[in-house]
Amino acid sequence: MATLGQARTNIPVTDDAVLAAWVSDARSKTLELVADLSDEQLMGPKLRIVNPLRWEIGHLAWFQEKWVLRHAAGEAPIRADGDSLYDSSAIPHDTRWDLPLPSRAQTLDYLMTVRDRVLERIENGKLAERDRYFITLAVFHEDMHTEAFTYTRQTLGYPAPVFSGIKPSNTETGPFSGDAEIPGGRFLLGAPSEGPFVFDNEKRAHHVDVRPFAIARAAVTQGEFVEFAEGKGYSRREFWSEPGWSWREGAGAEHPVYWKREAAGRWLRRNFDHWVPLEPHRPVLHINWWEAEAYCNWAGRRLPTEAEWEVAASAEPNRVGEQQLADAKRRFPWGDDAPEREHANLGWRAMSAVDVGAFSAGDSAFGCRQMIGNVWEWTASDFGPYPGFEIDPYREYSQPWFGTHKVLRGGAWPTQPRLIRNTWRNFYTPDRRDVWAGFRTCRA
Repeated sequence: MATLGQARTNIPVTDDAVLAAWVSDARSKTLELVADLSDEQLMGPKLRIVNPLRWEIGHLAWFQEKWVLRHAAGEAPIRADGDSLYDSSAIPHDTRWDLPLPSRAQTLDYLMTVRDRVLERIENGKLAERDRYFITLAVFHEDMHTEAFTYTRQTLGYPAPVFSGIKPSNTETGPFSGDAEIPGGRFLLGAPSEGPFVFDNEKRAHHVDVRPFAIARAAVTQGEFVEFAEGKGYSRREFWSEPGWSWREGAGAEHPVYWKREAAGRWLRRNFDHWVPLEPHRPVLHINWWEAEAYCNWAGRRLPTEAEWEVAASAEPNRVGEQQLADAKRRFPWGDDAPEREHANLGWRAMSAVDVGAFSAGDSAFGCRQMIGNVWEWTASDFGPYPGFEIDPYREYSQPWFGTHKVLRGGAWPTQPRLIRNTWRNFYTPDRRDVWAGFRTCRA
């Protein structure tokens, strides 16, 4: 068994220039996501579901320094107070607004100092596998936080971010619906032991038996969900589980969190700092697990398990006309090649979700669309360890959340392409409505 600090997996980067580009790109996205915000906005109100952004960007620098420079390279800390300010596992969430945080300028200087030292290590050309592992871990950690910055801006009603080199594009396709019929069979769930970097909760791949099922080819749309809202779905107790109803009553929820209805009856949704009419063919967003479950009960459907989701995204039929699964498994719905622009809405490409019928080039073998990108998708599954689970060096990443969170799959429009794959498991508590989450359904 590997011990703390050992890397138990390879990473997909063998070219130091690519690794350096990742480090620079991740830091550039962080800076662009906060560049237009005032000092007051960088702190923001004290809320359970967000961090103060000035603390969070300092945390990114600290995490990268801790694992790449201090842990892997054995260097002395850059800031003597770094651990007491930025260690998220030791500092309670509610106290982060009250810490003696460095100024905006000092925080940004810390970000750049750490980045430059990491780039120097790469440029020296003497990286061991251990170094590569922790550099990649820090990049992916930053990618997750920059996505969180995006939903923090949405939560707080800040303007949409603007990125250099990204010209928002959109695709209107009209309706796209229907079910994909998936044969049952034996399936290898999770990530294999060989191959690219994966997180500990994806390991190890293990066989599961999956019964035949039918899954929606697309995520539930705003147009479909509005029927649930207008049909008094939020007030009809029979569609809600006991904990779901308790949440609904406590939150006073009558519709999705960023929706409102005009006097004339038209529905609007808040997109960052302005209101837009509902887009009927785009996926419903900012839905929590309880809302997804209630919709399914109203529609006579159900949420897929995460095994079913991964089968629909990555499996292939054995042979044309034969109702069983092949042994082959795809890294992405379209195959093993990394995401290109035609495959998925990732990396802030459209600066919003797009119609569920877009990106047909990204279809899975069974014709399911947008299983990667556009919107995270809730599954029915509780977040827990796979058989043989072992904690990776970043001990706080998965294990503390087992049993209390639900699994989401697939990524969303602000997810970085280098981060996502079919086996990637996201996880949130079922009450969270702030993330870029929607869902697709299965035939009950």
